[in-house]
Amino acid sequence: MSLHTELAPPNGKTGDAVFMARYLETLTLVERLHRLLLDVVKDEFERLGILEINPVQALLLFNVGDNEVMAGELKTRGYYQGSNVSYNLKKLVEMGYMHHQRSEVDRRSVRVSLTQKGRRIHEVVARLFATHAEGLQTRGALDLLGVEEISSALKRVERYWTDRIRYIY
Repeated sequence: MSLHTELAPPNGKTGDAVFMARYLETLTLVERLHRLLLDVVKDEFERLGILEINPVQALLLFNVGDNEVMAGELKTRGYYQGSNVSYNLKKLVEMGYMHHQRSEVDRRSVRVSLTQKGRRIHEVVARLFATHAEGLQTRGALDLLGVEEISSALKRVERYWTDRIRYIY
């Protein structure tokens, strides 16, 4: 089912129908942007001849950065879904991009951090994003106020959805 499927607003008001249409359009755009982000990272890595890791793994390395985190934190912070994080962490450790160490206190917990090889990938993604940020500003596609407005609006949606998940039952 497409997000553009005709859905009647809950109370049948025309203004609500317009809001509903724009909301569905926004959801579709968020989905499309996520896929495009993965494609942009993939294209950059192919251009550089870095073929052994996928875009999801590259973004995971970027998000970990200089931090040492519990593997579960990546899931609870909302970066990844559970099965994706476990699989990708295992692959990144096997390929030498990440260190992992079991917690002394809770043997079920694993702390992860980047190896030197992982830091190089982090730097590639950071440079890519810096280039894009500069290009957006230079071409007048987006300025600081625009980024702040988008970020603020998306954070409000995130809070609303998080509340729905936590307090639905």
